[in-house]
Amino acid sequence: MITLYGIKNCDTVKKARAWLEHHKVDYHFHDFRADGLGEPQVKKWIAEIGLETLVNKRSTTWKELNDSIKDNFNADTAVAVIVENPTLIKRPLLDTGTQAYVGFKDAEYSKIFN
Repeated sequence: MITLYGIKNCDTVKKARAWLEHHKVDYHFHDFRADGLGEPQVKKWIAEIGLETLVNKRSTTWKELNDSIKDNFNADTAVAVIVENPTLIKRPLLDTGTQAYVGFKDAEYSKIFN
């Protein structure tokens, strides 16, 4: 099952959802805020795509974190911080079941689903 993770009011998530629907891709939408995230899922994404790719350090959520959390943010501490603050994840996150991708680009989605 293909899952698109994000928050429903994010413009980029809306574009990705519209693309998937237009191309008749069957998917499940998982809202970080409404549905939450678990540690196993976050650990899987960190292992697959890397912490630097997964986390949006330009986000408002990142900027609002305590400096001590940001200064000590690494693979050991990241999972708990991300689970508590799921909007740290770059959006949208598309999980095809075999690979995870962050962000949305029409050309990239065309390659994934072609």
